[in-house]
Amino acid sequence: MVASAIFITDLTGKPLISRNYRGDIPLTSAIEKFASYLVEVEDDDKKPVFHVDGNGEVVVETEDVGSTGPGGETFVYVQHNNLYLCGVTCKNSNVALIVTFLYKLAGVFKDYFGTLEEESIRDNFVVIYELLDETMDHGLPQSLDSTILRSFITQEGNRMADDSKSKPPVALTNAVSWRAEGIKHKKNEIFLDVVEKLNLLVAANGTVLHSEINGAVKMKSFLSGMPELKLGLNDKLMFEATGRANQARSGKSVELEDIKFHQCVRLARFENDRTISFIPPDGEFDLMTYRLDTHVKPLIWVEAVVEPHRGSRIEYMIKTRSQFKTRSVANNVEIVIPVPPDVDSPSFKSSVGNVTYLPDKDAVVWTIKQFHGGREYLMRAHFGLPSISREEADGDHKGGSGGMDTSWKKPIAVKFEIPYFTVSGIQVRYLKIIERSGYQALPWVRYITANGDYQLRMA
Repeated sequence: MVASAIFITDLTGKPLISRNYRGDIPLTSAIEKFASYLVEVEDDDKKPVFHVDGNGEVVVETEDVGSTGPGGETFVYVQHNNLYLCGVTCKNSNVALIVTFLYKLAGVFKDYFGTLEEESIRDNFVVIYELLDETMDHGLPQSLDSTILRSFITQEGNRMADDSKSKPPVALTNAVSWRAEGIKHKKNEIFLDVVEKLNLLVAANGTVLHSEINGAVKMKSFLSGMPELKLGLNDKLMFEATGRANQARSGKSVELEDIKFHQCVRLARFENDRTISFIPPDGEFDLMTYRLDTHVKPLIWVEAVVEPHRGSRIEYMIKTRSQFKTRSVANNVEIVIPVPPDVDSPSFKSSVGNVTYLPDKDAVVWTIKQFHGGREYLMRAHFGLPSISREEADGDHKGGSGGMDTSWKKPIAVKFEIPYFTVSGIQVRYLKIIERSGYQALPWVRYITANGDYQLRMA
């Protein structure tokens, strides 16, 4: 990627701040071309990437670029609140990388100023110029980690005044750019959370239409020095790669898909023998995310029976059942049941928990603080129907135009969190911490399964 210049404008294209890195384009002219594009092109026709040829004509289609002759500039921009962040280049650059840089740059500004909008730009010119200088050099992206940048660019922007004392931090020049040297903690600890979210869609007849597990291994590191960590999971491919095929076939291993690692993980080592080896950043970060596209039975089953009574009232009978092991407990369970939009006079009776009617959401929320495994509970709800006949409420009226729209019969949504449990069966087999000073560190591991997009369609 080579970006000739980066500039920030308001929504009308008026420039707020700019930086010309290579000097190979007239920056003032480029900003004027961008402003005229914003004004002259209709919103529906605007694209985040466009080319202006040597004659000043806007070229949107990629196959037309260069057809009018050599020269011209390509503009790549993103919008954030009431600002446009734009990169311009006259080279055949990697557009996706420029877009990524602009989003990361916006993230750095947000970390520094709390919010990124026109006023925060005007209030922090000095710091922004320093950040623009350090995040890109001669059009090539550099460090975009706000933790590292804060070590030598302060909010006041005055620490680089003395050039004799100003040295770039080691994290910018060494191979471990995500961790500074000399970190010390009184108590060396590392916390590891395996968090899985279950996306589930169940048909009205009980058939599971879609089930997917999205997992993340989240870490919070408070380790001194420059520690080397090794993480072992019950990964099926790792067992096979290390000659332990019996363990891979035992059913206690998991085949992970779509794995995405933090930049600290040594990918070559992982691809060679599936070992997850890394030097962690200090503080909180996501070590890895993964996905499992596998058939999962509903952890919390909900069955709804709706009984409309002609022209007067409607009754619900909701039965819910936990289908996980009895030693596990689901916390803060919320079952959201849709109801018709104009019901009144709600009354509820439940064997456990609290039931609340939310008229603004046209829903009933049944809250169960602790739902133990292998349990079944019942809830009845009764509403008045001032304006809907039985046929309309039931959705069975098919003749004429009198039938009611049954869009209120949206799927039942369930929210929950089950600690000390993973639906995929993933396990942390070991977490080794090696540091040259030889200190003893405490690793803490926790498992959590929560709902993702978890829905059961009503009959």
